[in-house]
Amino acid sequence: MTHSLPELPYSPDALAPAISAETIEFHYGKHFQTYIDNLNKMIEDSPYEDMGIEEIVMKAGGAIFNNAAQAWNHDFYFQSLTPVPVEMPEVLAGKIEKAFGSAAGFKTEFIKAAATLFGSGWAWLCEDKDGALSIVQTQNADNPMTQGLKPLLTIDVWEHAYYIDYRNRRAAYLEAVWNLIDWNKVAGRL
Repeated sequence: MTHSLPELPYSPDALAPAISAETIEFHYGKHFQTYIDNLNKMIEDSPYEDMGIEEIVMKAGGAIFNNAAQAWNHDFYFQSLTPVPVEMPEVLAGKIEKAFGSAAGFKTEFIKAAATLFGSGWAWLCEDKDGALSIVQTQNADNPMTQGLKPLLTIDVWEHAYYIDYRNRRAAYLEAVWNLIDWNKVAGRL
């Protein structure tokens, strides 16, 4: 199976000014594409050759895991964004209020987790097998699925996600990208 770069659900300039077309060009068009290209080369003639990316993430290790997980994480991130503001559906708002006290409390905790992650990685909203929500930090290519958690939302905090637009101001990027989250998609993952 040859993996390909998934199509964006919006035009490359649609998220501006929060995320510029130039950032999309490099982050989506070059970084994400490189993970796909590397993965395709690595799995050729291997036990992973006919697996989907999620299955590879759950079964592989080393460089194959890193490229598959980065491909999965990036697709999940880009699919979670929208240029049109979306209100948080009640079903999600209720679960967030139960877990974090309020939507504002959740935002504060999530952005803090993303801002304080040392080095490169991801901040996630996850659901466990009992339906409880938690905020999880993962470094590098790690993915909470490997810990038995169901990802609902992620924000990429690798520098390539924000450096063109924000330089070293990760917190400013996080505040801006928060307004691009498609809460309908997040709720649909519950």
